[in-house]
Amino acid sequence: MIGRLRGTLLEARPPWLLVEVGGVGYQVEAPMTAFYQQNTPGEQIILHTHMVVREDAQLLYGFVDRFERELFRALIKVNGVGPKMALAILSGIEAERLVRCIEEQDTSSLVRVPGIGKKTAERLVIEMRDRLDRLEGNPVTVPGRVALPASSQVNADAVAALEALGYRGKDAEQAVAKAAAGLDDAEQAALDSAELIRRTLRLLAR
Repeated sequence: MIGRLRGTLLEARPPWLLVEVGGVGYQVEAPMTAFYQQNTPGEQIILHTHMVVREDAQLLYGFVDRFERELFRALIKVNGVGPKMALAILSGIEAERLVRCIEEQDTSSLVRVPGIGKKTAERLVIEMRDRLDRLEGNPVTVPGRVALPASSQVNADAVAALEALGYRGKDAEQAVAKAAAGLDDAEQAALDSAELIRRTLRLLAR
């Protein structure tokens, strides 16, 4: 999989960027935020990418920062939201503003974004709110919400890793909780996410 590109911008034709890396031109579909910041042919650019492999195509989606990519990945997990809609959403609202609307359950603001209707706005709030704490690089702090303690963050990281492996969110959360339940306080304090993931995978393999 291709997770990052660093190279020369050859063309910027929304919604596509053509980036040359090592003599190979990569056609990358991107939200409008990428074109606002990187639109001059010949300049060196960095894109954090998400790759989709299909029977008839291999598609690359690119983002100016890692958090925007992680938000895109969270969006396409929402029922009824595919890559095209996710890009349209990220083109119509800044990533931080989108997160804040979801955190505050502000569906009235969400429906003003092109591509988001009432039902989609409600699904975004319901399905994404609990995932936002696990998004890498989330810069948004909402009053009334506190940072996760270390043990909770380890659990959240493990759940996110299992979801990336294809496990459903609820199944991943239950398995991680079960794997951690057998540890005493000292073991839990010393536990890191990598070890918790290994323990959970062993549990799931039984």
